[in-house]
Order: sequence, then C-alpha cells, then structure tokens
Amino acid sequence: MREVVTVQVGDFANFVGSHFWNFQDELLGLAEDPGADPVFRTAALDMDVLYRAGETHQGVATYCPRLVSVGSRGSLGSLSSSGTLGSSSAAADQAHVATWSGNVTRSASKPHEQNLFLQSLSEDQNPSTSSGPNNSQKSIEDKDLIASLETGVKFWTDYSKVQYHPQSLYELHGSWTDFDKFDNYGAGREVVSEWSQMEEMNERLRFFVEECDHIQGIQLIVDDSGGFSSVAAQYLESIADDYTHTPVLLYCARDPVSYGSRRNQRESIIRSLHDAVSFSKLSSFSNLMVPIGLPSLSYFSPLLSIQDEKRFHSSAICAAAIHSVTVPFRQQHVSPASDLAHSSGNLDIGELVHMISDQGRLNMVTALDVAMPAPSLTDINDLGNLQTSLRSLTPEISDDDEDPYAIESLVVHGAMDAGGHRASMLQVKDYVYSAFEGRPTKPKFSHLSVSQCPLPIPLPFPSIFGSSIGRHGEILRDHSEGTRPKGSLDVVSVPMAARLRSSNAVLPFIERRSVSLQKLGVARGSLGSQVLRDWGFGKEEVEDMGEHLAKLLRPFYPEMELTSDSD
Repeated sequence: MREVVTVQVGDFANFVGSHFWNFQDELLGLAEDPGADPVFRTAALDMDVLYRAGETHQGVATYCPRLVSVGSRGSLGSLSSSGTLGSSSAAADQAHVATWSGNVTRSASKPHEQNLFLQSLSEDQNPSTSSGPNNSQKSIEDKDLIASLETGVKFWTDYSKVQYHPQSLYELHGSWTDFDKFDNYGAGREVVSEWSQMEEMNERLRFFVEECDHIQGIQLIVDDSGGFSSVAAQYLESIADDYTHTPVLLYCARDPVSYGSRRNQRESIIRSLHDAVSFSKLSSFSNLMVPIGLPSLSYFSPLLSIQDEKRFHSSAICAAAIHSVTVPFRQQHVSPASDLAHSSGNLDIGELVHMISDQGRLNMVTALDVAMPAPSLTDINDLGNLQTSLRSLTPEISDDDEDPYAIESLVVHGAMDAGGHRASMLQVKDYVYSAFEGRPTKPKFSHLSVSQCPLPIPLPFPSIFGSSIGRHGEILRDHSEGTRPKGSLDVVSVPMAARLRSSNAVLPFIERRSVSLQKLGVARGSLGSQVLRDWGFGKEEVEDMGEHLAKLLRPFYPEMELTSDSD
C-alpha cells in the first residue's frame, strides 16, 4: 500500500477539495455500476491510496477520504464538524465547565438548512422517505438540482456528496474573529498564535498518518490568498518536523475573486508583501509547490463557460486539474499485459518530487497546465492537437515554454481517437511522442502517464460545458449550435490532459515576490517595513525570507550562485 493523506486549509481550498472528492466518489460508484462505461471497471486505479476503510461504533462499514480539512468557523454550512459519520453532538450541546458553578447562558445561531441537492442525497440514502419517482420525473428533478446549485452555493458542503470521518473536519474557533478581515498573512499569524490550536490539527493528521502501512506522501491544497496561508505555513512546519522523510506536495489555490482591485497604495503594498511572505513561508516547508488560480478563468477555454464570481465554477477547474495530475499516484502496479491495456506510467509522490525538483535546475516551483477537455487524437498538424490545447492555471508566468532545461510530467486520461472511440494506450503514446518530435525545443526530460479512465462528471458539477462538447467530452466539429452552456447532465465524462512543468516560465512568479520583499519590506521606516513589524516579523526573519527567495531564483541565474560563493 502506498497511501496519500490529503490536507485542505482555507475556504477556497475546501471548495476545490469538495469537487475533488466528488470525482473520487463518482469513480467508486461507476466501478460498481453494471450500466456504466466498462472503462470505469477496468480503470486500474487503486482508490485505497486516498481512502480508508473502517466501521462505525454500530459496526457499519465505512469508506472515507484520508483527509484533514481546516476552515473558518461556520464554513461547514449544514454539515456538522463531526462529519457525516459522527454521532450528533448532544453531549457537546450541554454547556459544562468544571471550574465554573454559576449560571451559564448558551447562545446558538440558527442551523443552516440543507439545500435541494443535499435534501435529494438524504432521500437517496433513505428511500423509504421518498415516493420513488419514475425516470422522467427524476430527470426533471436533477435539472432542478443543477439549477439550484448554480444560483445557491454558499458553502463547499452545499455540493459535497462524500462521507467524512469524524477526525476530518476542523473549524478554527473563536466567534470574536472577523473573518471578513482575515485577508493577509499577519491576520492569520495572530490567530494561530493566540488560539494555540495547532496541536489539535496535528493530532487529526497523526490519526490518518499512523494508520498508513507505507505512506507515499502528503498533499496539501491551501488557500494562500489571505490569513489561511499563515495557518498553513505553521501546519507545514509541524509536518516537516514530525514527518521528516515524507514528501509534501503543495497546491496553492486562489479564486479569481480573491485578486480584486486595490483601492489605494497601502492596500497594494500589503497585498504585495502578503504574496511575498506567503510564498516564502509555504515554499520553505514543502518539497514541490504548484501555484494555481488565474485572475480570470472566463477566457480559459472557448469550450467552457466559466463565471469568475462563482467559486463553485473556478474551484471545479482547479479540482479537475489536481485530479488529473494525481492519477499516476493511484495507478495500480499490475502485470505488463494489463498495464499496456489500461494504464501506464505510474508514479508516487516521492518519485514525482525527485523527477521535477531534483533534476534540471533544481527548481521546486512548478507550473500546472490543463486541457479540459483534451482534444481527440487527430492529425498532429491539427490546430486542436494536445500540446497547443494545454492552458496554464498558474498565474504570472512567462508565455515562453521552450526551455531546454525543462522537466515535465504529462498525464493523459480518457483520450478519444478521431472516430470518437476510447483511444488505446499505444495510440496515446504515439500521438504524444510525435507531438514532442514536432516541438522546436524539447524539454530535458518528460514523463508520460496514460490511463483510459476519463474524468467522471458527477451530478453536482457546474454547468460549464458548451454545446460543442459531446456526451463523453469529445470536441464536436459542428459548431452551428454556438456555445450555449450545457448542464452537467449532458456530459457524463471528459478526456483530460494535465502537465506539471518546471521551467523558466515560472521565473516571473518567483522574481516578482522576491523584488516586492526587497523593495517594500526592507527599507527602514517605510510603510512596508512597518506592516511586517505589525505582522510580528523582526529584521532577521525578514532577511531570512529574502535569502530564501533569492535561493529560489539562483537556479535561473547561475551568476547569483557565483556571487554568493565569492561573498
């Protein structure tokens, strides 16, 4: 067994995670559905990598994500912090303080009501409470569910259909905190230091890690746009201390709304310093870092209709990309014949980290590119070929992707051939290798992972697919219907391609943060230096952060290394 433990920190990270786990839940259901595409039953994906088997106190078997989710107080909506398997916290409702014998006044907010989608899940789990509608009526109801989600998602739990273990969901306590102002690294640093909740978060992670037979790594999805980046940095530091030899793969996710517009100079300086400090701290305690999230996704693909103001939409794209690049972690080690038939190129997190960050320039900041849906395998000179369809989800990177020192990991799963049928492993490999041969500058090293299993589209997926997308995600050549968005009911699966890329394309992303810290945070008496002092950073710690960012730049500027040695 090569288990992966997942950690989600921050509200948008949990929005992403909710979609991610819905994909996994859909895969589990389709693998047992005799009416589903046979490719899901022969996917050669080991779901035990991400999930743990157990049972409740009543002896009911369970299968839950190996997950720790950290969010703000009240971010769970109608879901209890004890998860979907936890007992109702009647005991917790009884206010009891051993050192207090006086009267106790209890204040409780009105619980959030379940939306239409969650109500339908409850009915499906308890058929006796529903009237058992026929298929046509069910189809109408499903369309209503999608419509309600498009207009009514407030919490990431509003569209989650996964069972969560009682140890999985953790809310940062303290109703006095104004989370609307929890928008910079300093705010988060103050919260963590005052609440001293890190040990409880560590215990929850330890619960999942210690029951693993042979953990391959820890993957974190972090909302680094505000105070949660500080919470995550301290969590990562604890992880680095407790699990020294366990690889850590970090996805730093931002939704388009978080970019916003800065109204004055002070806000711009605070945002720039936040980006620099957050990047320095988070990268210090991870082995491979993948920034995700563009200022706008509305123009991400002409085949998709994405509304930037909806986290329900933007998080779905991020989750699909993360699902795709993690497919190699779950591919089973099977016999050569089966491997050739269904999947190839499996990796674990440690192997990916070594391949991407320990070769080439020794760069640990990686760009993420995705094609959703991936085009069919047509003539290599077609404008819709796989290489040109990949679009970056990493912000502030260079458009120039021709780098002779680049290291790439490409994953293609569920690809279709020119006839609209599922492509074989050999077809995909031949197509990709031909595309590499046609590139002006080849990367130093490229790894290819292939699976025939596409991305399943569950019911609570947003309505982002255009009318030029077929039922199985193939790109239809007849565009006469325009690009009217279709519901997720119309698309049951999508072929995907995703690429992690370590190259000089990420240089602007790193350089901007290094320059911001040097220009804004170092000068004595400046507004920036005062902001950093207010956040609790002394001069030496600021210098250490600056040195760390300079270290991340050195692989791209060898002369910096020479200067450092001579000094």
